[in-house]
Amino acid sequence: MTNTVDQEELALFRDAVIKALETEVAPHYEAWEKSGIVPRELWNTLGAAGMLCVDVTEDCGGCGAPFQYSVVVGEELARMGFGALSTNVMVHSDIVAPYLSHIGNDAQKQQWLPKMVSGEAVGAIAMTEPGAGSDLQAIRTSAVKDGDDYILNGSKTFITNGQHADMVIVAAKTDPNAGAKGISLFLVDTSLPGFSKGRNLDKIGQHSGDTSELFFSDMRIPASALLGEEGQGFVYLMRELPRERLVIGALGVAAARGSLDMTIQYTQERELFGQKLSQLQNTRFEIARMETDYRINKAFVDQCIREYEDGKLDAPTASMAKYSATEMQCRVADGCLQLFGGYGYTTEYPISRNFIDARVQRIYGGTSEVMKEIIARSVLGR
Repeated sequence: MTNTVDQEELALFRDAVIKALETEVAPHYEAWEKSGIVPRELWNTLGAAGMLCVDVTEDCGGCGAPFQYSVVVGEELARMGFGALSTNVMVHSDIVAPYLSHIGNDAQKQQWLPKMVSGEAVGAIAMTEPGAGSDLQAIRTSAVKDGDDYILNGSKTFITNGQHADMVIVAAKTDPNAGAKGISLFLVDTSLPGFSKGRNLDKIGQHSGDTSELFFSDMRIPASALLGEEGQGFVYLMRELPRERLVIGALGVAAARGSLDMTIQYTQERELFGQKLSQLQNTRFEIARMETDYRINKAFVDQCIREYEDGKLDAPTASMAKYSATEMQCRVADGCLQLFGGYGYTTEYPISRNFIDARVQRIYGGTSEVMKEIIARSVLGR
């Protein structure tokens, strides 16, 4: 049965999200971008505003809202030009929380989900390593059973929310000789001895995004921190990746809308050769091209959202959404910046941030090249 969402209620929620972001984020975002990180207390503010993990069930502290409500939060962050924060929140609400909701036992859910909903605990997921990016089977972080504990050793990099994280889902090898079948997932409490975080990585875009190196040195974690079954980590990762990739696609579509809106307004105000920029044929054709590109991708991503809610979204289709939408996002950001001319290359105009923030969307969550291979396998086989 198709999962129906009351569109009027969803619109009211969107309005509430926009108002909260205008009040709590917009006045400070430039300063956060310059400082290279958002303040930790922002997470508590977002939690109090009801913007974190909204589809978590009520018995775990959430609202039990449909998935689309969680998408709305990310969409508005992206559309309003808060690209780094949209990534941070997406990881917390749309990646970490679903792993717990779908795989965790009752004790694990009660330990972490209410705190994630309120912002008291920030979540991160640590898969990528310095020597293992898209190839998850090549990870070297190890978890060795020792009595009632595991001893965790290794390092991770490019970890979103790493600086602020209170809990990190860590992918580690519990059987180094079993390949993908030797990977397990752990809910790692960052307050325990043996955990340390490296520097907040200096990136070309998404400057206020918390992206870190993490280190585990003889870190003793209880066996109760094992998420799901030992050796099933790779299976869980493959099962949960479609939502991650779909939401990244949704962020791409929303960010493109934001770029287009500001560019359309600019072309209707800016004069060139005695005419409004919007009256010149090149401008009109470029806007027409980008608006069409946007609408096609939005329609597809919206279809994928409905399929996800109905439990029908498969990995190849989610990969198509992520691949197509993020490539479109970059094309639109580039085309919009071009219409701003020299002003677009200055930080004074937000289109410049949209342009640089967009680029990483084609990398994290699985690169465009990996997405194409997944799609090709579904069509052509291995």
